[in-house]
Amino acid sequence: MHCYSYIAHKQDTEDVLSEGFIKVFNNLSKVEYRDAKSFEGWIKKIMVNESLMFLRKRKMIVYDEKETLLANTEPIINTELEAKDIYNLILTLPIGYRTVFNLHAIEGFSHKEIAKMLDIGESTSRSQLTKAREKLKKLMVKTNI
Repeated sequence: MHCYSYIAHKQDTEDVLSEGFIKVFNNLSKVEYRDAKSFEGWIKKIMVNESLMFLRKRKMIVYDEKETLLANTEPIINTELEAKDIYNLILTLPIGYRTVFNLHAIEGFSHKEIAKMLDIGESTSRSQLTKAREKLKKLMVKTNI
């Protein structure tokens, strides 16, 4: 699921998952198993990194460098939101927006960490997150979610 949230194309996601699991299996002997949660986190990190490498290799991540201000920060009132609906809307975001949004809002990375991972400026990371949020709000209103 993590790879698909970055890649969003089934065949490419399967390729990235395969590469990720090859790395997992090749490095199992190097892992110090503490508990299931830390092991799951290790695998998740590999999958996220594989996804980012895939996007970088294919130069698929395009960042809009123009700064924008968040025009309206009112919360969305609809309490009937379904996680799958939001997830599907996230998948429609441009790759640059989606990547930063996933890393920050879902994975919990700071803008400093994202900037380092993606070789971009912290301000670019912030801008992409702001634009992703704006676009998601518009999509939610448009689709009546």
